[in-house]
Amino acid sequence: MGLLYLGTPLTWDEARKHADHVRYHGITQFLHTWDRLKDRHGDELLWGDEIEYMVISLDHEKKNAKLSLRQTEILAKLSSIVGDISAGSPEAISVPMYHPEYGRYMLESTPGSPYTGSIPDLLSVESNMRYRRTLARRHLKPNEVPITFTSFPRLGVQGQFTEPYFDPSDAVSSHSLFLPEEITNPHARFPTLTANIRRRRGSKVTINLPLFIDTNTPRPFIDPTIPWDRSLYPEDAEAKNGAALQDHIYLDAMGFGMGCCCLQLTFQACNVSDARRMYDGLIPVGPILLALTAASPVWRGYLADVDCRWNVIAGSVDDRTKEERGLQVPFKNDRFRIPKSRYDSVDLYISNDWINRPEYNDNYLPYDECIYDRLRDNGIDDLLSKHISHLFIRDPLVIFSETIDQDDASSTDHFENIQSTNWQTLRFKPPPPKSSIGWRVEFRSMEVQMTDFENAAFAVFIVLLSRAILSFNLNFYIPISKVDENMGRAQKRDAAQSGKFFFRKDPIETEYEEMDMNEIINGKGDNFPGLLGLVHAYLDTLDVGDEALLRIEKYLDLIRRRASGSLLTPATWIREFVRSHPAYQHDSVVSQEINFDLMVAVDEIERGVRKAPDLMPEDYMGGETDQGSIGL
Repeated sequence: MGLLYLGTPLTWDEARKHADHVRYHGITQFLHTWDRLKDRHGDELLWGDEIEYMVISLDHEKKNAKLSLRQTEILAKLSSIVGDISAGSPEAISVPMYHPEYGRYMLESTPGSPYTGSIPDLLSVESNMRYRRTLARRHLKPNEVPITFTSFPRLGVQGQFTEPYFDPSDAVSSHSLFLPEEITNPHARFPTLTANIRRRRGSKVTINLPLFIDTNTPRPFIDPTIPWDRSLYPEDAEAKNGAALQDHIYLDAMGFGMGCCCLQLTFQACNVSDARRMYDGLIPVGPILLALTAASPVWRGYLADVDCRWNVIAGSVDDRTKEERGLQVPFKNDRFRIPKSRYDSVDLYISNDWINRPEYNDNYLPYDECIYDRLRDNGIDDLLSKHISHLFIRDPLVIFSETIDQDDASSTDHFENIQSTNWQTLRFKPPPPKSSIGWRVEFRSMEVQMTDFENAAFAVFIVLLSRAILSFNLNFYIPISKVDENMGRAQKRDAAQSGKFFFRKDPIETEYEEMDMNEIINGKGDNFPGLLGLVHAYLDTLDVGDEALLRIEKYLDLIRRRASGSLLTPATWIREFVRSHPAYQHDSVVSQEINFDLMVAVDEIERGVRKAPDLMPEDYMGGETDQGSIGL
């Protein structure tokens, strides 16, 4: 979510004047943190999850599922309820928390305190997630439901897709043809971030997703729902001047990406060295889990020929100028050619472990040489110095006038201003000031799943895999360029079943090859046990009772079956739901009626009142039967 201040945000023209100041003092703040905590060790292996929900308003009479823009009201109510529950609970009970997100229809929930790596804590995750959803559901309107769904299928369509309705013509921060201003969280950070990305870039963001071509889809497809001739804002002509491509779904605003929901996990390591090893070990896993959790095949009312959100979000916050994108040379105003958006896959392995060979970092890496030299002069090693100085080629996008001058010894806000707006598949996180929290790694690639059982299963799987990486010193290194290639492959339609990915042949010694999802997860022959095999080997080192192991196996079995194809990814299930709907005309259009029935079906599956044997295990028990618990 980023930093939320109460203050006066600067316009881009004003903010850019302070960019070097923020960068300089951000590095000073990091150096203070490093000097204090570089030798810190012995921290417990704690972790936590973040789950994002969309609040959907269901109009059964008109068969319209709309995004409820009541985030502020809902969060105020939940904050009061959480406070009351906390006040009446024993000290050992941690009550979950709810947070705002970019979209005014979104909620984020986290556990009240971190989990440990213990088996009882692992087995409490699903119940905690269920409790959070149940608590939110109880304090919504009767026609509202909290669903964990990656991308709302009809965000930005003509007509009413929000409750209440707002006109896109008032999109003063994004200048979008499709999304109204009111879609965005009203906190000053969010509209300022949206506007400053547009202003820094010199145009609106441009995203084109390949359209899924069905039997009745017009060819060439020229989107009749784009208001081609609107002339309210200077950028309105961009669509007809080439920004909107034929046979594609055109998206033009930050809200299409940052309005997506996901499942993120953060792990605390024992020390900075272990955090760097964990970070590197999970980098090649990121694209694999993106494909395995794929859940977003519908955009702006059309079926897309992709299954994932990643490139949409990358495009939605791409503030690079034409010079930085390599479209305009020579440089006149900028310093770097930057190959990627600030929301994209990781660019650099950072562990100093001997298994991290130099040839694995084979991508062009722009970095600020002055910052790099400053870090090196202060004792930071080569890889970490490159990592930080690479992040700091970016400009700070939101600066509050009240926070320009800070105490660098006690604050890390300038550092986090740039760190937190480099949204990569993983994030290496230094300890915050005045806190007992240690060195951490955030795993960010997964799409949120429709049920708490699925979200818990993927959380448990990644937690156990991260422990196996550290315990067995696993070697998953492949060239970082191959990780990038995997990210592209992961988003293709049905990648989990029809795609192949570069992955390490043997987690101890040998190099990489192309494998399918089943081989990567479930194993290939005698040499590669698969990620599940490694997780099971780690479980064998623990003292796990039979009953607990049986419950863990239910989660791991979902991963196994998703990888083998005996259970569908959410994206494939959604695509098949749409294409088999009686109202679908096989023209790639997801109508209001289809979307309504889809949202109802997703809610019913989560609650357990609708069976989906091709998506969920037969013994799945929904939220209506098991509403979760935090031990009260």
